[in-house]
Amino acid sequence: MTDYGEDYLRRLLDAVGRFEDAFNAWIETQQESDHLSSRGILPTVWAKDGQDPALVRRLELDVAEAAGLAARAVAVTGAYISVAGIGVIDPISNWSFMSSPKAPLAPRDIRMTTANVKGRLEAMLTDAQATSDSSLPSFSPAKLHPVIWAGAAAHWTAHQYRVAVREAAEGLTVHWKQKLKRNDVDDTVFWQQTLSAGEAVDGKPKLVWPGPAEDKTAKSMRGGLEPLAKALNALATGLNLTVRNVTTHTRDELSEQQAMERLAAYSFLAQLLDQCQIERFDSDAAR
Repeated sequence: MTDYGEDYLRRLLDAVGRFEDAFNAWIETQQESDHLSSRGILPTVWAKDGQDPALVRRLELDVAEAAGLAARAVAVTGAYISVAGIGVIDPISNWSFMSSPKAPLAPRDIRMTTANVKGRLEAMLTDAQATSDSSLPSFSPAKLHPVIWAGAAAHWTAHQYRVAVREAAEGLTVHWKQKLKRNDVDDTVFWQQTLSAGEAVDGKPKLVWPGPAEDKTAKSMRGGLEPLAKALNALATGLNLTVRNVTTHTRDELSEQQAMERLAAYSFLAQLLDQCQIERFDSDAAR
C-alpha cells in the first residue's frame, strides 16, 4: 500500500528520468574513476582534456536543477546507500560529491541508484493503481525514519516483509554501533550497555536522554512512571528480543500489517535515539 497518488508518482518518475538524461549528458564530458582507483582520497570524476569549460558548467547546472526536481525520489522509495564513516546518503541529491576530494560516491553509485529508484517508483505506481478505488486510509512505510526505511525498502517493495523488518532492525543497530564505534559486542548487549544508567567507561560510550535524569514518562500521577532513560533501555532491548531476534532466527513470514506495526515501533525508537546525547569516556572523546 502507498499513500502517494498516481499523479505524484508519475511526476516523480518523470523527474528521475530527467535527472538521468541530464546526468548522462554531463558525464560524457567527464573522466570516470571509482573508489579503488581514486584510493579513497581523490575525486571519482573530473573534466576530460579538451572540454569546453562553458559547456561543462552548463551541463553541470542542468544536472543540479534536475536533481532538485527529483530530490524527493530517494526519500519516497528508500533507495539510500550506506557510506562507511558517513551513514546513509541520498546519491541523487549529493551527486556533486563525486567531484570532491575523498569522494564518497562514484558514477556507478549514481547510475545504480537512479535505476533502483525508477524500478521502485514503478512498483509503487502499480500498487497505487491497484488501490486507487479503495476508500480505506493507507499507511506509507516510506515516511518512517530514514534509517529504518533504508534497511527495509528493497525487501518491502518485493513483498518480503519478514526480511524487510529484520534488515531495518539490524540496520538501526549497525547505524549506532558504527557511530559509537562499538562493533565488539552482540546487539542486545550493545543496547543494554549503551542505554544503561551510569557514566560512560573506556571504550563504551553511552546514549543519554537529554534533561534531568529524574524526568518521568508521565507526571500527572503520584510519583510518575518509569524514568525516560530506563524506559528507552527497555524499549530498545525489548524490540531486539521480540522483533529482530524472531525475524532473524525463524522463517515465519509476516503479513504486510504485521510488518508495518513492527517497522513503526522501530521508527519510533530511532526517533527517540536521535534525541539522545552521546557521552564518551574522557580518553575516547580525545581520540
